Amino acid sequence: MDEFGPLNLMPHPGWQWAERGGRHKDQGREPRRRRRATYNRYGGVRHLFAALDLAKDKLYGHIKPIKRHTQFLEFCRYLRTLYPPTVRIAIVCDNFSPHLTTKKCQRVGTWAAANNVEIAYTPTNSSWLNRIEAQFTALRYFTLDGTDHATHKEQGSMIRCYIIWRNRNTDDRRLRTVVDRADVA
Repeated sequence: MDEFGPLNLMPHPGWQWAERGGRHKDQGREPRRRRRATYNRYGGVRHLFAALDLAKDKLYGHIKPIKRHTQFLEFCRYLRTLYPPTVRIAIVCDNFSPHLTTKKCQRVGTWAAANNVEIAYTPTNSSWLNRIEAQFTALRYFTLDGTDHATHKEQGSMIRCYIIWRNRNTDDRRLRTVVDRADVA
């Protein structure tokens, strides 16, 4: 599991799946809207908490306005509900501070011990070893590249639609190409 973000409301360069405008477009179709300037960002940012189930090849995700211990623990609790309590699960994380059990706050470690969960950490400066990082590359490629979402609701809806599509089409050739190119672990 890992976080993806911050998700800003700004134009993202890249290819779009929408048709081109200009003289080759259909006569009855409106042209694509232009990219807007992003001088002010009143909507703030969002963060995607995501997990990849390696056995089922399923991606799970929640979008939150902040990423702290509380939101991390909420997402871990959600992941725990996906399996029977007797099954021990391992959550692989990087060394981002909300994941760590520290002397100040031991909520994550205490919760994990009480709920049959093992939290495994990637080595420092090696978060790319986490298998979910390649999934984030595919998410960026299929969902964010070439877009300019006006609201976080619109952006979140697009990300949720992608996760649903990705879980139904795990053998899609384009998806496998992007993931395999990004996967180094």
